[in-house]
Amino acid sequence: MYSRVSKSLIRVAALSIVALMPVALAAQDAPKPAAKAPADNSPSRWDIFAGYSYLAPHGAVDVLQPPPSTAVIPVVYKSMDQGIIESVAYYFNKNVGAQIEAGQHDAFKNTGYGTGSSNGGITTNQAGIIFRFPTADITPFAHFLAGGTRAGGPEHEYYEWGVALTAGGGLDYNTPLFHHHLAIRVFQADYEYMHVDWGPYWLQGRGNFNVARLSTGIVYHIGSIAPPPPVTLACSASPAWVYPGDPVTVTATAGNLNPKLTAVYTWTGTGVTGNGATATVATASLSAGPYTVKGEVKEGPKPGQSADCSASFTVKAYEPPTVSCSANPSTIKPGEGSTITAVGLSPQNRPLTYSYSAASGTINGTGTTASFSSTGAPTGTVGITCNVADDKGQTATANTSVTITAPYVAPVPHTSALCSITFSKDLKRPARVDNEAKACLDDVALTLQKQSDATAVVVGDATAAEKTPAKGKKAKAAMVADMAGQRAVNTKDYLVTEKGIDASRISVRTGSADEQKVEDYLVPSGASFEVDVTHRSCGYDEGETAGSFASGRGSRSQGSQVRRKEGRSRDEKGPNRSEEGPG
Repeated sequence: MYSRVSKSLIRVAALSIVALMPVALAAQDAPKPAAKAPADNSPSRWDIFAGYSYLAPHGAVDVLQPPPSTAVIPVVYKSMDQGIIESVAYYFNKNVGAQIEAGQHDAFKNTGYGTGSSNGGITTNQAGIIFRFPTADITPFAHFLAGGTRAGGPEHEYYEWGVALTAGGGLDYNTPLFHHHLAIRVFQADYEYMHVDWGPYWLQGRGNFNVARLSTGIVYHIGSIAPPPPVTLACSASPAWVYPGDPVTVTATAGNLNPKLTAVYTWTGTGVTGNGATATVATASLSAGPYTVKGEVKEGPKPGQSADCSASFTVKAYEPPTVSCSANPSTIKPGEGSTITAVGLSPQNRPLTYSYSAASGTINGTGTTASFSSTGAPTGTVGITCNVADDKGQTATANTSVTITAPYVAPVPHTSALCSITFSKDLKRPARVDNEAKACLDDVALTLQKQSDATAVVVGDATAAEKTPAKGKKAKAAMVADMAGQRAVNTKDYLVTEKGIDASRISVRTGSADEQKVEDYLVPSGASFEVDVTHRSCGYDEGETAGSFASGRGSRSQGSQVRRKEGRSRDEKGPNRSEEGPG
């Protein structure tokens, strides 16, 4: 029965090996992402081997023949060319491991001594140590095993357990199949020593065998003994710079931690607190400058189970505040005021206080605005200073100014000369206002209309000849002495009657100039003709001329009167009147 069971196991194992070959070939043809071969320093943790094995025992069994014979015949095993072998190796490190191995050779072909290709069957079950020397492509190995062998034959001996020792080695070729998990055992060559004792009876005996074994097959790699990647740690400080008192947070980011282990973080640095992946830095007592925080993570004492990092930050000194200063309005009159506005700014948003000063006048205020009063300040530009200070004692100033203008003083009006009229062209009527004179007087009237509060002074002049009568001609002398006033009255008459100027706004004067003319003067409100016109010696034309104009007869009446007087004079003279001139 055991023979049948062994036979079945051998067949299953053989079929399994045959079935794996097309699968391996199909895996090689299938499009899959390329994978790198295992590195020398990261070979497999497990190697599972199955394959074909050839066994060549050397040695004889002294078999006691059945009675009535008492002969002892030495019988040898034939070579066994139908066998399978399996092994599992577990590696402690890159080179050394433990191995268990089983082999079955001709277990189902025990046909008896001399009657077939096999006269026995041998199985082995052993365990031991294995050494390997892996490279990227090939892996040589050697192993030493000890265990048991269960042998039957070579001449009808039943299966009996014995001792087996194995020493040998081989060569594996690493393929890219199954992502480099599959290798081919090119050969495995072993020397085995076996000792089996079947007993002292007939068809029994005992034997010591030196066995040569050759094997080949496939190896499947499982797992890896590469050490885990070392723990990494990176640190970052946020923010990168602060002002004293602002917090800094330092964060550690660990990599390749083993979830089965507990990671412990430690921090060092000025003002640093923290026991996890995050630490904080108190900067209130730190001076300005750069600082470094160091962190460490540790999950065990072995190399690669700890890492450290560092992060830097900078503490900046407080920056002083800034301030701007303005005045509204910037130009005022004496006694008026202006609003002074200060705009302060602290880069660190520190609380600010304000103060103000002025070169003259007074200024009051402690906030962002102050009031300036110009009372008591002289006219001109007044400098004003705006001051700001933060709670750290840092200050800033800015300047502005207010201009105090002098009060407006209206100019003192003065008499101004207008146009003048010449009476020398009309010898017969030397007091007549001609067209040329009217053009001048039209401008005078227009000026008086524009300046309704101004008055005019008309100053008439006469020549010395007109003022001095001929001897013996008293009547004529009286008429000529009035020529300057008559010219002034005629001028006023034109302005009143022709141009509509109020007579009260026009004053008539006589001058002392030796000319036949009338000078017109404009006297604005508040001006004084006597004060302003000092180069003229003028007198008021009182008497008949002024009285005649006041009675309503006007200049024309006086002119007629003058002409009548002139006519009488000529009549009295008779043929010699031409000697008197036009008078």
